[in-house]
Amino acid sequence: MKKLLSVLTLSLGVAFTASAGVVIIGNNAAGDMSAADVKKAFLGKGDSSLVVYELDEGNSTRSEFHSTVTGKSDAQLKAFWSKQVFTGKGNPPATVASATAMKAAVASNPSAIGYIDEADIDGTVKVILKP
Repeated sequence: MKKLLSVLTLSLGVAFTASAGVVIIGNNAAGDMSAADVKKAFLGKGDSSLVVYELDEGNSTRSEFHSTVTGKSDAQLKAFWSKQVFTGKGNPPATVASATAMKAAVASNPSAIGYIDEADIDGTVKVILKP
């Protein structure tokens, strides 16, 4: 029993340290944004000139981002976008499959924003907000 508890404790420690935290990224030419502006953008209520990218559903970074920034769970987010689409008020952001794809999409468009784990940051994109 003691051995099992030690293994579980170590496993949880690894799970929590694997993620450095979510950061919002933009093209290197992008300026900083407030948390309120980012929330609006990812809920389709912000600056219409922004191109917003999301990670695919089921991605843990996506869940962490929305929990922290928009205050919505995966289920709430899905319900929100279903209602927006049904009522004709908006469509969800385009999705990408990975942090690498997110960086490529954001780096190629000066009007694009997205989010990735802070551990995935490199020189191709600029951190515009750390929530």
